[in-house]
Amino acid sequence: MVVVWQREGYDRPAVHDITAGFGDVLKRQFELAERNYELLKDRGIRAINVMGAIGSGKTLLIIRMAERLKAKGVRVGAIAGDVAGDDDYQRFKAAGLPAMAINTGDDCHLDAHRVGHALEDFPLGDVNVLFIENVGNLVCPADFPLGTEADLVVISVTEGDDMVRKHPKMFAQTDVVAVNKIDLAEIVGVDPQKLVADYRKVNPHGRAVLTDAKSGRGVEELLAALGL
Repeated sequence: MVVVWQREGYDRPAVHDITAGFGDVLKRQFELAERNYELLKDRGIRAINVMGAIGSGKTLLIIRMAERLKAKGVRVGAIAGDVAGDDDYQRFKAAGLPAMAINTGDDCHLDAHRVGHALEDFPLGDVNVLFIENVGNLVCPADFPLGTEADLVVISVTEGDDMVRKHPKMFAQTDVVAVNKIDLAEIVGVDPQKLVADYRKVNPHGRAVLTDAKSGRGVEELLAALGL
């Protein structure tokens, strides 16, 4: 069975092969994702699904983007998805962002159902942009749209130069990829441009930006790529 979820104004649908027995569950998730999308659109909120492996720098990059946006008068919030704990939530709160934590327990990804319930309790009236940080890995989140207007994957040069080739499904349906921690590229012996080249092979329509969240390098370019 093949399910296609098409966002308005999004000409590259996410297509997934679904095994029998699991199809109804995932089909329902796509319906809930559409509901989340319409809710956010009606409230005038730009939402970004931020994915990436543990340690890629997702949290700090979100905070850096939030700092730049807040300086322009944009109100920014964040939802932190983790299997357990509230470390990223606490980091968002310390950065002055309206924030919420979602713990998934045994699940290795956020889904539209959980996000939908979080949106019911989130102070949506306080934000113009909402970053939803997914659970840290490059496999599970690829199958579960959340209802955001864009998907961002953060990949660190410290993960090696083969991460795109190892996870083509994730990168093939991503709007933007941030190749992060480029300040460490020479130290770990990874050429960031190799990651960019691999990304363009699996996704010629996506945009790639080189970033260093620690210093803030590339953050403005990343915001521009996301249309923020």
